[in-house]
Amino acid sequence: MQLPIDDRILEALESSGMILSPAVIAINIDKSRDEVNRRLSILVEYGVVTRVKRGYYEITDTGEEYLSGEVDASTLEPNES
Repeated sequence: MQLPIDDRILEALESSGMILSPAVIAINIDKSRDEVNRRLSILVEYGVVTRVKRGYYEITDTGEEYLSGEVDASTLEPNES
């Protein structure tokens, strides 16, 4: 979880303050929907984004803490599934 697109996805979710779809995020960060979709799955695994329902995501408290510099990405680990 350390690609530049990850930060852009989290920033889009945080700045909107809303639940967004991959398509809306992709338009706002000028990336493909498929690329955003792939990264969202990883961001969910790391607990910085949550899947609200199929196709809709929001940033978690941990994601907001990461963006504000309170959490280092290197300390995040994927959720056990």
